[in-house]
Amino acid sequence: MEETVNTMSRVMTEANMKKQVLTKVGELTANLTGKFATAFNVDQEKIASAFNIDISEDELTRVITAMMTDTKKSAKTNLISFGYQDKEKPTYIGFYFKSFDGKEHFLKFLDSYNDKMEADGNKDKVINYTDTTGILMSSVKTIVNAVTYVLIAFISISLIVSSIMIGIITYISVYERTKEIGILRSIGASKHNISSIFNAETFIIGLLSGLFGIGITYSLVPIINKILHHFIGNIPLNVVFYFNNAAILVILSVILTLIGGIIPSRAAAKRDPVIALRTE
Repeated sequence: MEETVNTMSRVMTEANMKKQVLTKVGELTANLTGKFATAFNVDQEKIASAFNIDISEDELTRVITAMMTDTKKSAKTNLISFGYQDKEKPTYIGFYFKSFDGKEHFLKFLDSYNDKMEADGNKDKVINYTDTTGILMSSVKTIVNAVTYVLIAFISISLIVSSIMIGIITYISVYERTKEIGILRSIGASKHNISSIFNAETFIIGLLSGLFGIGITYSLVPIINKILHHFIGNIPLNVVFYFNNAAILVILSVILTLIGGIIPSRAAAKRDPVIALRTE
């Protein structure tokens, strides 16, 4: 019995000792963790300033890519990877011209040289070139031509409508002056004279309307140039008024009004003077 009691007391003592040891170990671990967190303090700004690499991101990418490849490296290959060009073996040559005439002259020279090399069978000596400015100008011309065609279509429609309106106005004038036409015919005016009267009216209408439109356009040119320079700055771009084109437009206006007045003037000339005199 006494031995059993001694055994139990010994077991309880060992259990208490283990519990105390584990408690102490836990406390020490917690203390060490807290001390480690405060023991190491890293200043990120100082580390960043310690490593100063004077290289761009693109160049750094090339360096890393070159390091990852298995090809043999040398000073020449490294220079090429950084964009170095050998003057003896250029990949391309760029030409910049002061004027479009100079560019066109140079392109004609290149074309003649290439034609000669191809004719001689030296295709390896043919110079391949890309006219970047020409491509851009071609695109711009295509856009400008498309806009021009659209404007011409609208102008054509407006001219046709204007001619029709002039014809209607002239016909109304003929209808309102039917009695006057009869009086003129009764006193000896011929059909040609009656037709000439209305043709003269349409001619005057076309001439005055053309001159009026040209005058308005000419007066708006300085205003348009001021507005244009306000948006584009000092670029030498101006709206120019050409008197030759203005004269052509006036002549076109007269022709269109005459065409619009042909049918009403002929209708006036064909009226019977007796019936015309009876018209109230």
